[in-house]
Amino acid sequence: MIISQKIAEELGIRPEQAEAAISLIDEGNTIPFISRYRKEVTGSLNDEQLRSLDEKLRYLRGLEERKAAVLASIESQGKLTDELRAAIEAADKLVTVEDLYRPYKPKRRTRAMIAMEKGLRPLADTILGQSAAGKLAEIAASYIHTDEEDPAKSVATAEEAIAGAADIIAEDISDNASYRDAIRKVCGKTAVVYSELKVASGKAGSSSKSSTANADADEEAAIDALDEKRVFEAYYDYNEPISKIPGHRILAINRGEAEGVLNVTLEMPEDNIISALDRAIIGSVKDADCAAVLRDAIRDSYKRLIAPSIERELRTSMTERAEEGAMKMFGKNLEQLLMQPPIAGMTVLGWDPAYRTGCKLAVVDPTGKVLDTAVIYPTPPHNKTEEAKRVLKKMISKYGIDVISLGNGTASRESEQFICELIRELDHEGSAAGTHHLKYVIVNEAGASVYSASELATQEMPGFDVGQRSSASMARRLQDPLAELVKMDPKSIGVGQYQHDMDQKKLAESLGAVIEDCVNKVGVDLNTASAPLLSYVSGINKTIAGNIVSYREANGRFRNRRELLKVAKLGPKAYEQCAGFLRIRGGSEPLDQTAVHPESYAAAKLLLERLGYDVKALGTATGGFGDIRSRAGSIKKLATELGIGEPTLKDIISELEKPGRDPRDEMPKPVLKSDVLSMEDLKEGMRLKGTVRNIVDFGAFVDIGVHQDGLVHISRMSERFIKSPLEVVSVGDVVDVTVVSVDLKKQRIALSMV
Repeated sequence: MIISQKIAEELGIRPEQAEAAISLIDEGNTIPFISRYRKEVTGSLNDEQLRSLDEKLRYLRGLEERKAAVLASIESQGKLTDELRAAIEAADKLVTVEDLYRPYKPKRRTRAMIAMEKGLRPLADTILGQSAAGKLAEIAASYIHTDEEDPAKSVATAEEAIAGAADIIAEDISDNASYRDAIRKVCGKTAVVYSELKVASGKAGSSSKSSTANADADEEAAIDALDEKRVFEAYYDYNEPISKIPGHRILAINRGEAEGVLNVTLEMPEDNIISALDRAIIGSVKDADCAAVLRDAIRDSYKRLIAPSIERELRTSMTERAEEGAMKMFGKNLEQLLMQPPIAGMTVLGWDPAYRTGCKLAVVDPTGKVLDTAVIYPTPPHNKTEEAKRVLKKMISKYGIDVISLGNGTASRESEQFICELIRELDHEGSAAGTHHLKYVIVNEAGASVYSASELATQEMPGFDVGQRSSASMARRLQDPLAELVKMDPKSIGVGQYQHDMDQKKLAESLGAVIEDCVNKVGVDLNTASAPLLSYVSGINKTIAGNIVSYREANGRFRNRRELLKVAKLGPKAYEQCAGFLRIRGGSEPLDQTAVHPESYAAAKLLLERLGYDVKALGTATGGFGDIRSRAGSIKKLATELGIGEPTLKDIISELEKPGRDPRDEMPKPVLKSDVLSMEDLKEGMRLKGTVRNIVDFGAFVDIGVHQDGLVHISRMSERFIKSPLEVVSVGDVVDVTVVSVDLKKQRIALSMV
């Protein structure tokens, strides 16, 4: 197999693009670096295409390694034929290789092996060929013998000989690669997954299938006992073809099965499969006795060997498909969350709400520095509202707080009501704080408790307790979501579904790639970035990130990118990979504040010189060179004159137009609020603005300011048919919604976008 050609076909790119990308990856270049700075080499493949290419490359190389191991194993057994070698070498899927290897794969001692040890293979061949000429019993009797040295190899009767031969035939059928492939394909199209409630006795059933009053009573008792797991109620008596079942349902029934709530089975077209095997193996009956043995062997092979194996494979395939879809959805949600626009230039009060232990507050300046902390008790059981107001008004006046970032956890509702009352008082009093219109935002605090108790948080804020760190994190999440959220395990951020049920290694790799792409797309301020943020920069690992911070603490601000080469363990290769993604503002080299790579500085300066610009003007009051594109003229001609590729020249021009621009600025800003709305205030038909907080296969959860997010089902997201909510919305989008229904008892809100 020519791997680059196979990848090119699957991704719809040119073979030379695939070859170039593979070569760059093999040289140790990262995906962000290749995507941004090697466009001429790859034909401008983007990061998504390169991630897919890298994934397929690893799969195909693993496939080739497995082929080599299988061929070596079969050859060592002296059973490798030219035909078998060709079939294995031509296989383009791992499952095909395993099917071909199955007859030669070392197995535990099976019934067929025991029969072959008794010398019954020739009898099996006779039955398969239906060549007994009506004398099967006589032929079988000829295999009766006693083995003095090993009695287990003896054959006592003709019936025992025929049964042993049938075991050999059953295993041959099961090991036949073409049969297994055909059965797998048929089942993939027609099999149906069934799930039902697992009752106390350990047997599944549903009231519709129970035939006695006792069974009904037992089932009702079981349902009552599992009340806390009502989340699986939709799957107590459920079935759907596996070809149509969506990923979130697969993961739901898997979890229900794992928690002992559900029994899950696959119903495959057994009669059709067995009939097809009969036709393929028996064909037209030549010997009635042999045909009868073959029919029994076929049924035994299917029920004992093939069906359980194929069911496991299909369940695994279903789960992998569901996980892949969930990971993509999780990754897309995470990307949109991380790419939320920062709130620049604002002093923020982070608020971690609580009841008994009080609400923890932290004032954070526009650079993320914690200026002050406090604990107030405006919520039950203390209700010290007046004292809390005095503390807050003093902090607002002293630090000029612009916005309150309120966590959405326990006591958030009561805290929100208190904040709104305070804002009304400030506005009424016309105080200095009230004149600049204090607002608040509710932020998702998922993962904050884990982060605030972590070693990293302790290192970052050594003089603070867990509550103070958490409230500071609330503020920083609003100020710069990317910089703050990269410090946390992405699985704890609350934008996925069933993430704890997935392959954790694959999930970590998938989400790590998303974070890496986001961080490098935005760029990182070398003189302010934390070690966790730096560790996601192309070419920088955790050790080097820590060394950068240590160097910065020991030597002060970096003055230019070249100074990075003085950092321990950051060599020329790492510098090449990371330099373009690190920004230095106010340094000795103006181009260091842009995404222009140092390898292109000479071309960039020559470009500016030819067009009459002064590179020193970058970052000054005049900003960038807004008319550079119109002055540049022919890109093709200019690129040739400068000795660089057209894609690189276009990127340089784009950077010099708006040096250090933040791509997140194009995203919708968070909605700042000044008053509260409760679920009780909601009425059917009410139109509201909301922010998309999470997206799942079946819809989107939207924050409409009532503490409980509402669900916009996929069927209510667009007037046209859509396969995925991502076709319509992204995490962080501000959308107009209509209230469809409100269930106060279950705390559920149904919304519509149409």
